[in-house]
Amino acid sequence: MPRFYARRRLSAVAAISAFAASVALFSAPTASAALPTPVSGATARSYLAQLTVRAEDRTGYDRDLFPHWITQSGSCNTRETVLKRDGSGVVTDSSCAATSGSWYSPYDGATWYAASDVDIDHLVPLAEAWDSGAGSWTTSKRQSFANDLTRPQLIAVTDNVNQAKGDQDPATWMPSRTAYRCTYVRAWVQVKYYYGLSVDSTEKSALTNHLASC
Repeated sequence: MPRFYARRRLSAVAAISAFAASVALFSAPTASAALPTPVSGATARSYLAQLTVRAEDRTGYDRDLFPHWITQSGSCNTRETVLKRDGSGVVTDSSCAATSGSWYSPYDGATWYAASDVDIDHLVPLAEAWDSGAGSWTTSKRQSFANDLTRPQLIAVTDNVNQAKGDQDPATWMPSRTAYRCTYVRAWVQVKYYYGLSVDSTEKSALTNHLASC
């Protein structure tokens, strides 16, 4: 093959490779939610075995009994703090509201470019917490639970996915991305164990089944 044509062929291959790389880069998630790493599967199974099993009771529940979102630092409240933590390239204004950035939702694999498309999910929902023991807590403890940035309890996700989840536990709702389910149940059990919350029988059965493969 003449040297001129060989150079042209190599240039074409390089161009195709560069284009493919740029496509892969463009289509890859631009941010990954930074939920605090949950305990291991083995530890989660140990914790689950220690949780009290009892029927749920929602008597007296009101979302306002869990004060949120509270100020975390400067002008930033808990929602804004999680948006900054879980996003990529997040820019905020003087009041700490996110004006640009991107957010990858690990529940469904979607990437969003407007903070208004993202909810901060209480991984263990507030109503679920009330049902399983938080009804007897002080308001201060419920506030701590609703704004907990230390445990794997708060995460930025697609808003309508969070709304579809509502107050369901793992017996009736799990992330559509199967790759995230092990993380989800490990986090669920860790939060319930830390706060001394109970589980109902169907919830424990679902958690046991999911944790078996973690």
